[in-house]
Amino acid sequence: MATAKWTAADIPSQAGKTALVTGANSGIGYQAALALARHGAHVLLGCRNAQKGAAALAKLLTEAPGASADVVSLDVASLASVRSFAAAFAARGVQLDLLINNAGVMALPNRELTEDGLERQMGTNHFGHFALTGLLMPQLLAAPAPRVVTVASLAHRNGKIDFANLQSEKKYVPWDAYGASKLANILFAKELQRRATAAGTALVSIPVHPGVSVTNIFENGPGSGGLKAMILKLLSPVLMQPDTAGALPTLYAATAPQAKGGEYIGPDGLMEMKGAPTVVQPKPQALDEAVGKKLWTVSEELTGVVYPVLG
Repeated sequence: MATAKWTAADIPSQAGKTALVTGANSGIGYQAALALARHGAHVLLGCRNAQKGAAALAKLLTEAPGASADVVSLDVASLASVRSFAAAFAARGVQLDLLINNAGVMALPNRELTEDGLERQMGTNHFGHFALTGLLMPQLLAAPAPRVVTVASLAHRNGKIDFANLQSEKKYVPWDAYGASKLANILFAKELQRRATAAGTALVSIPVHPGVSVTNIFENGPGSGGLKAMILKLLSPVLMQPDTAGALPTLYAATAPQAKGGEYIGPDGLMEMKGAPTVVQPKPQALDEAVGKKLWTVSEELTGVVYPVLG
């Protein structure tokens, strides 16, 4: 189990490893990429915006002089972009030791579709990462101890997988759609672990959540203006944590020798809103293996990405 006071200083050497972090230009994704780079990994910052990606890389190299990192063009809301990146990475002929499925969108006020016709929150947060992981599976399995870390959220607690309304076709409620996409993250990560184990591979799949970061759930949540700023100022020291702390569950799952596949990692504080990384329990709907298997099948159908190696 995770220790109560695990910190980034406990990250073992990542020298010789290649890591891909989606949504690495800001927030938790950036902090995870920075920490991995500081500990010797060659880090690929998956970014959809080239300008923001370049700025993030410049910042990372300033904060971690001598680090090995590159920006790669990757928009998980676009299956074409995911396929293009996966093909380009395969052409490198190198293994992928660590994949951090971090990028996401949250509580969009109106229902939007991706270029592939998928509801944007489910399409970005789940389907894009499902496709990316599947297409990178050969490179992951080429690594001696590959890990896939998928970033979920406390919002999964109110999530429901309704296959008749999986993409909010019948009804769109912003936070319901977000919660469903984050629930899908956990169901996917756990089903991936079951399949990896059944296939006799060394792959480890771990879902995590960052608690509540000032730059994450709250700032993008409802409310605006002076009242929101006042509430944020009053509550943030008590209930929230900076993105450096929010990245710790991800980093623990990605690097700690004691982390086990299928565990769910989050903060150990009050209501899991902040604190040191530890093993936590998701809501029962995240443990439904039948739903996880069906979601996998539906995800293969909607993305066109099949996992033959783990079938």
